[in-house]
Amino acid sequence: MNKKLIASSVLVLLLLPVIILAFNPPPQPIEQELLVGDVVDNVLRWIVWPFVTGIVIILFIAAGLLFLTSHGEPGKIAAARSAVIWGVVGVAVIVISFSIVKTVTFLLNLLP
Repeated sequence: MNKKLIASSVLVLLLLPVIILAFNPPPQPIEQELLVGDVVDNVLRWIVWPFVTGIVIILFIAAGLLFLTSHGEPGKIAAARSAVIWGVVGVAVIVISFSIVKTVTFLLNLLP
């Protein structure tokens, strides 16, 4: 079972860049001044957000595997449930942090 888990984890980690690079590329020709808000927005949109999305997907897959391998044992089910709960809390924190950054850049008029 461990060999299958390791093999599937390695496969997911190897395919993660392919999934991340499947996003549309940002517009290339930049002819105007580059604002701080634009830089922050581009870094969040094209680097941080895809990476965090991949990590969240891997986390929920791991939590699902914990549920599948628990075989009805209460301790393992509690650990899997805890992983899902903390995964949801992590997603909420990530969404709130991105919202705070967007709100601050909007309020400071850093975006056009």
